[in-house]
Amino acid sequence: MSTLDPAAIFRQEAQELLEQLEQALLDLEHAPDDDDLINSAFRALHTVKGSGAMFGFDAVAAFTHHVETAFDLVRKGKVAPSRALIAVGLAAKDHMRLLIEAPDLAESADGDAILQSLKQIVGGPSASMAAAETAPEDAPEGASPEGTSTWRIRFRLARDAMAMGTNPLLLLDELRGLGVATVVARTEGVPALEAMAATECHLAWDVLLTTSQPRTAIEEVFMFVIDDMELSIDAIGRTSEGRRIGEILVDRGDVAQQAVDAAVAAQMPLGTLLVKSGEVSPDTLAAALAEQQHVRTGLGAGPSALPGNQQGGAKGTAKAVDSIRVPAERLDELMDRVGELVIVQSRLSQVAASSNDVEVKAIAEEIERLAHELRDTTMGVRTVPIGSLFGRFRRLVHDLANELGKRIELVTVGEETELDKTVIERLNDPLIHLIRNAIDHGLEAPEGRAAAGKPAAGRITLTACHAGAEVMVSISDDGRGLDRARIQSRAEDQGLVPPGAKLSDAELFQLIFEPGFSTAKEVTSLSGRGVGMDVVKRAIEGLRGKIDIASTPGEGTRLTLRLPLTLAIIDGLLVRVGTGRYALPLSAVEECVELSAEEDARSRGRSFLNIRGDLVPFLRLRELFQVSEPPDRYQKAVIVSFGGRRVGLVVDQVIGNHQTVIKSLSKLHADVETFAGATILGDGAVALILDIANLVKLGMAYENRFKAAS
Repeated sequence: MSTLDPAAIFRQEAQELLEQLEQALLDLEHAPDDDDLINSAFRALHTVKGSGAMFGFDAVAAFTHHVETAFDLVRKGKVAPSRALIAVGLAAKDHMRLLIEAPDLAESADGDAILQSLKQIVGGPSASMAAAETAPEDAPEGASPEGTSTWRIRFRLARDAMAMGTNPLLLLDELRGLGVATVVARTEGVPALEAMAATECHLAWDVLLTTSQPRTAIEEVFMFVIDDMELSIDAIGRTSEGRRIGEILVDRGDVAQQAVDAAVAAQMPLGTLLVKSGEVSPDTLAAALAEQQHVRTGLGAGPSALPGNQQGGAKGTAKAVDSIRVPAERLDELMDRVGELVIVQSRLSQVAASSNDVEVKAIAEEIERLAHELRDTTMGVRTVPIGSLFGRFRRLVHDLANELGKRIELVTVGEETELDKTVIERLNDPLIHLIRNAIDHGLEAPEGRAAAGKPAAGRITLTACHAGAEVMVSISDDGRGLDRARIQSRAEDQGLVPPGAKLSDAELFQLIFEPGFSTAKEVTSLSGRGVGMDVVKRAIEGLRGKIDIASTPGEGTRLTLRLPLTLAIIDGLLVRVGTGRYALPLSAVEECVELSAEEDARSRGRSFLNIRGDLVPFLRLRELFQVSEPPDRYQKAVIVSFGGRRVGLVVDQVIGNHQTVIKSLSKLHADVETFAGATILGDGAVALILDIANLVKLGMAYENRFKAAS
């Protein structure tokens, strides 16, 4: 039985909170008057501080407390969210992350410098921040000399609050932790037993609280539920000590003054008469009496107070969401098990196909359907929106813009596009390299953009979209574009191409991915050493993806990454060449046509098929794989496409669909470009998975040679 590590739980939650803080700060730079962003940043800081103290991260809690105090001043409108404050806030966020993840590496001097900058921005330690930490703000008129205030708190939670994970008792305990409290539960909203739902909250509460804490401390108790509840917080001064019950009921808004006057005229006990006449409920009267007693005595030990006056109750009001945390390792293990199940299901289908038992065939078909649905469900669990990746680059662009003195806008499109989590994790570093290059090489300085008649702010656009079984991720800029002459000159200097070679744009631009290649005139902290782009290419190819480049001088450059949806299981088409069986990704297959022996003989030397008027080059896989067995009389040509190009693959037999569990090839075969991996068939044999991109590239080379010769 595994034991949860509280520190690991805190680190995981803190990572999400720090990301929330960073996004709020970056958005705040463009919308400094947005209260929602200010509150989002403050809530993240408040939660990190509280959780850090709870889990023993005292250094985190102490440092975050000062940052939270500064942003509390912003929240109250006493300090403006300037660019300088946001910059220090981002530095503070980085220091908090270091304190959480690697406390031994965190230098206290760095933290002190950040806090000193923060104090200077908000007005110094003796001014705003000190006042925020010590003054009992929002104190009601008539507060006692001792600095305590009395508040009337009335709240009703959302009907589904408990079902969503909120515990009202913990809220009440936290209020008690602020001072002396009298609590009255109001039951007028409780339905009859037969109509009551156990998961719904029907109670409301009136709380009288005498505390030295400011109003904001009370509001923070309800921070995570305040959007979905009814809440009023009213100050009660000491001048209210002698008020009668009728005055209290009128002040609370429970009854009109006319009803009180009528009850007094009747010469009967006021509370009894108001309840009897239906003007107020017994619970309302009890709450008013508790308030009267609380104000008179200054104590919260009334008969209606709830037991358990615990100090500093743990916060349990965070909204539950309809999701759970699952370690990534478990998802990987689940995917492996599903892959093994698919292989076994394939074996069962093969056995059923050779059996005459109708019941066995029916069971095999049902198992195949369930395995297919389980595969799709598991793959769906592993996919996450690519927006989670795009969001990380906002800080990168922000910092590089400040470092280079450029104005840069980051635009993201298609953040909802989903991609396998493994692909997203391995895509982070390549995209960082590409974005840095686009900012450093692509976007001009402000004066250069002005001379070219462009807006002062450059634009980096990240786009993601589905294209069949692929995801297209593009990084584009509106900068100067690639310098074709300079790239060719550098390539010739480095011996990558012969002098004067005639290369297409696609061929020439691919040279920037060669190891050690750089067109930078000088080495900077960002580029110029010729490393990075070759690493990007290897990383993308390691994901079975490709990179396309398009560039227009003076208008910008666009790099498009073509990536598979998943690295685990795909729908495949199983074919036979000689005695060997191979799998093709079904998403790349357009159609299958028959190639008779006569047509095969006629096409010798041309290797082209006429598909409804279009000439499509084809590859004889028998020749490519050097198969010695004679071909079948009626061979098949499987038409596949990649990147808008089509190629036919000639095989002996099309066996049929096959759920393909992708297994990586060994390092010994890593350089064999014809194959993208391997899969295990139902009979235990291994079938190689064809790499469509490389086969299409080979087919295009045949087509180009044919056109050149004709």
